[in-house]
Amino acid sequence: MARLRDPAGGCPWDLEQTFATIAPYTIEEAYEVADAIERDDLRDLREELGDLLLQVVFHARMAEERGAFDFADVARAINDKMVRRHPHVFGDAVHRDSAEQTEAWEVIKADERAAKGRAASLLDDVPAGLPALTRAVKLTKRAARVGFDWPTPAKVIEKLHEELGELQAEIDAGDRAKAREELGDLLFVCANLARKLDVEPEDALRATNAKFARRFAFIERSLAAQGRSPDQSDLAEMDRLWDAAKVAEKA
Repeated sequence: MARLRDPAGGCPWDLEQTFATIAPYTIEEAYEVADAIERDDLRDLREELGDLLLQVVFHARMAEERGAFDFADVARAINDKMVRRHPHVFGDAVHRDSAEQTEAWEVIKADERAAKGRAASLLDDVPAGLPALTRAVKLTKRAARVGFDWPTPAKVIEKLHEELGELQAEIDAGDRAKAREELGDLLFVCANLARKLDVEPEDALRATNAKFARRFAFIERSLAAQGRSPDQSDLAEMDRLWDAAKVAEKA
């Protein structure tokens, strides 16, 4: 990376990059790692982890050029953090089970936030750049630690019906701006329900996306066998093929 970023003979593209321009690639590579894991493709995972590691090296190199920190500092920082957050392994602390250990972990993290002196609110350091559903889960999980939470999944489902009714009312009124807001509220409650059910909403939606793509591909193949494409079909026929795809998956 030092060679790639060398003003005398380096790569013009790499030289033009900044933390901000590389950040989207970092996020993309993390998702590709997750995709390889989802597909249980360890060969691909090895490659994707390398791509993700390159992102860390890239950011560290740019920071080193500014005299801020280097790759060794990054490795040292995470090493120190893991030792600090595992006193039951590297120190004398004793935890009876994983639940107690998790509670202690959160206390240590809270102390770290306080030491940095930058989180005036309990929610301030939940990264705004997270996928929205993931951030919703983290926000509500953080609030739940101080008792601001629905007691049961059933109560969340009640709220879900309430929000759905409010969304329908704004759709009926023709108010797109308010309908957008109510849709956001509905999705936020869905994220809450996922948390209460101990389901990662991004994973759940990713699986549903894959299912949709799989079933739509079945429709396309079925129509192609007749020499047609979806735009030469109609909704009723495609619905029948969709149902056939569901049956085929269960077979």
